[in-house]
Amino acid sequence: MTATRTAPTVLAWRDYDPAACELPGMYLGEVPLPGPARGQAARLWELGARRVRLPAPVDLSTAADPAAAVHGLCLVRDLTARAVMVEWELRLDPHEGETWRRLSHLQPPVALHGPADAEQTLRSWRRGHYLCKCLWRKGPGFLQIRDRRWGELRRFTADEPEYDTAVRLLDYGALADTVDQTALADFRSEHLVLDVGPYAWWLPYRVSRWLQQSIAI
Repeated sequence: MTATRTAPTVLAWRDYDPAACELPGMYLGEVPLPGPARGQAARLWELGARRVRLPAPVDLSTAADPAAAVHGLCLVRDLTARAVMVEWELRLDPHEGETWRRLSHLQPPVALHGPADAEQTLRSWRRGHYLCKCLWRKGPGFLQIRDRRWGELRRFTADEPEYDTAVRLLDYGALADTVDQTALADFRSEHLVLDVGPYAWWLPYRVSRWLQQSIAI
């Protein structure tokens, strides 16, 4: 079972720069994103959106709706992969201050709620963020993750079919008990999935826009 729900309406503009967004014709208005998260970032891109604002915080606190949180994370991740400017807020439980490191390959939120050191965390996130910080690619008969969230380059390469199946399930959120447990345990040990309530969600993205030659990533 995949984590899905009706997506919220988002605000969208044709340019990422706030001053340019004030010009006539730049505002795309409120864009409804009905259905599951898969494909919504591509739809926004095709509409011309280069700046997107989520209407409500992505809430990862224990009292929140986990399916809604996964949906929001998918949108932020997929828009980050397209280098779209995403304006979003993140809410964590006060004791979950280190969760941000797992999310640090995503475009930094405009506000972080919950942790006592939220402002310091946001500064670190913003200073350290760049595109392609944690990505995955699929080759002929294998998949590979390249992860720099902790500074050094970490690679995870697998050619077993159960890993490929697990990634396809996890990509937009899956109930953790429906995923191959060996693959899930390996992904958890490498901090490649985030547990959100009963769901496990795939953190890396498949990049859509390269800022450097691929050999340098």
